[in-house]
Amino acid sequence: MNNKHLIIDTKILPEVFIKVVKLKELLRTGKVKDISEGVKQVGISRSTYYKYKDCVFTLSEGITGHKVTIGLVLAHEAGTLSKILDGIALRKGNILTINQDIPINNAASVTITFDASKVETEINDLIEELKTIKGVIRVDLVAVE
Repeated sequence: MNNKHLIIDTKILPEVFIKVVKLKELLRTGKVKDISEGVKQVGISRSTYYKYKDCVFTLSEGITGHKVTIGLVLAHEAGTLSKILDGIALRKGNILTINQDIPINNAASVTITFDASKVETEINDLIEELKTIKGVIRVDLVAVE
C-alpha cells in the first residue's frame, strides 16, 4: 500500500495529526510567524511536526489534479441546482460536468465535477455550505483527482 491516499474522518484520527494540520494552516495564513511559535500554540513538538508534515494534509492541500466530483440528492424544486452551481462558482470552482437523473419521488440525483484549482475555501467547507442550501437533501464527496 505504498503512497496510497485515504480520506479519513478526523473523528477517528489521533489528535497529533489534527494538530499538525492546524499548524500548517496557521503557517499558511500567517497567524504564527514560524514553526517554533506554531508548535507551542498547538501543543506538539517540532520533531512531531517534521515527522508528519509531508504525510498529513487537508483535502484541499491534497488535490493534485484539481478535479472534485460530488454526488447530490436534490429536491425537485425550481432553482435548487442553480443555487448549487452558484455556490460552487462563488468559491471560484469551475464546473466541468453535470449529470442529472430525472426526479423520482420528488428527488433527483446529480453528479457534478468541477475544477477546484482556484477554489478559495476548503473542499469540506464548501460541501458543508452546499448542504445548507434549501432543497439539498444530501451531498457526498465522490472523488478527488
